[in-house]
Amino acid sequence: MTNLPPLAERMRPKNLDDYVGQKHLVGKGAVLRKAIESGSLPSMIFWGPPGVGKTTLAYIISQTLYRPFFALSAINSGVKDVREVIEKAALLKEEGETLPILFIDEIHRFSKSQQDSLLGAVERGTVTLIGATTENPSFEVISALLSRCQVYILQPLEEDDLLSLLKKAMKEDVVLRDKKIDIKEDEALLRLSGGDARKLLNIFELLVNAFKGKKIELTNENVLEHVQQNMALYDKGGEQHYDIISAFIKSMRGSDPNGAVYWLARMIVGGEDPLFIARRMLILASEDIGNANPNALLLAQACFESVNKIGMPESQLILSQTVIYLATSPKSNSATTAIGAAIALVKQTGDLPVPLHLRNAPTKLMKNIGYGKGYKYAHSFEGNFTDLDFLPDAIKGTKIYDPGNNARENEAKERLKKLWGDRYKY
Repeated sequence: MTNLPPLAERMRPKNLDDYVGQKHLVGKGAVLRKAIESGSLPSMIFWGPPGVGKTTLAYIISQTLYRPFFALSAINSGVKDVREVIEKAALLKEEGETLPILFIDEIHRFSKSQQDSLLGAVERGTVTLIGATTENPSFEVISALLSRCQVYILQPLEEDDLLSLLKKAMKEDVVLRDKKIDIKEDEALLRLSGGDARKLLNIFELLVNAFKGKKIELTNENVLEHVQQNMALYDKGGEQHYDIISAFIKSMRGSDPNGAVYWLARMIVGGEDPLFIARRMLILASEDIGNANPNALLLAQACFESVNKIGMPESQLILSQTVIYLATSPKSNSATTAIGAAIALVKQTGDLPVPLHLRNAPTKLMKNIGYGKGYKYAHSFEGNFTDLDFLPDAIKGTKIYDPGNNARENEAKERLKKLWGDRYKY
C-alpha cells in the first residue's frame, strides 16, 4: 500500500454525480451543468479558494464531453508550453478531431505576455480554456482574455459536504475501509480544513497514519495535538495560505508590528507572491485605517507599485517598512461601515428618486418642471457651506457615516457638528 497516491487523489470524483459541493453551478438544472449537458461549453475561469474542486471539475468536464485534456500549471509553464499545446490542438482541428480543453492551474500567475499567447486560440475556438485561480480574476487576468471567458465562482465546501467526503472515504477507500474509525468529535477536523476538501483528506490521512492499528478514535483534542505537530509551516499552494494571510492581516489590524512582520516573514520564506501581500495591505489601509490616517493608503499604493517594479528579494524591505507603518498607525473602520450601511440602505429602499434641487437642468423643459430649483452653490456662501438636504426625501436625515474615535476623525466630527448642528449628533 506504500505506493498508493495520497487519499485526496484516491478520492477524486470521476463524474458530476460524485462531485461534492458547488450545487449552484453543477447541481441539477444549474447553469454550468446545463452548459456541460448541452455540449456548448464556453471558455471559463474558475475562481475560488484552494481545495474546492476546480481542477477536478475541469477534468470531469473533459471526460463527460469526451474531449482531450491538456493541463498546464502557471508556476512551471511558459509561453513555449502554451504554444506547443495550441499547435497540438490546431492539428486536431485540421484532422477533424474533437477539440481539447486546456486547463491552466493558477492562471493568475501567468504574465501578460503568457496570457496574450492564449488569445488567438481561445477566440478561434481551437481550445476551450478553463483557468483556475484563487485570486480575483478582475485583477489578475487581462481584460482581453477575461472578456472571452465566463467566470464561475466556487465556494468553500459546507460542513455537510466535508463530512460526507469523510464518510465516503471510510467506506470506499482501499486503505480506510479495513479500519474501524470512530469520529467522536468533528469540530477540530472541520475547522482545520477551512472548507478545503484536499486539506481535510490530507489531515485525515495524517491522523490515520499516526494512530497505528485498525481501531482509531478521533477527538478534538487528539486531532489538534497530532496535526499541530505535523503540519507544514507554509504552503503557498493552499494548505495554510489563508490561515497565514489571516494572521498577517489581524496582526496589523490589532496594531502589533511584531506579529505582522513575523507573518510577513513566514510568507516571504514560503515563496508567497509579494504582489498578493502588497495588495492585501492596500485593502487593509482603507478597511482598517481609513481616515484615521489617509497617508496609509498612499504608502500602501507606493509599496504595491514599488514591489511590482523591483521584485524580490529587495522588495522585502519595502514590504517590511509598509507593514510596520500600517501596524503602528491609528485605526478606523468608519469608511468600511459607512459603505456597508449605504449599500444595505439602497437594497432596502430601492431606487429612490433624486431630489429635484439636486438634478441638472440642461433643457428649458427640465428647468420649467423644477429641476435644479432651490439648489445652492456651496462656494457662494460663507465658509463654502450651505444647509441643504442631499439624501432622497424618504431617507432624509439618515446617519450613514459614523466617524471613528481618533484624532483626525474627531476633528472631522467637530467640523460636522459645527456645520450641521443637530443633524450630526454623535
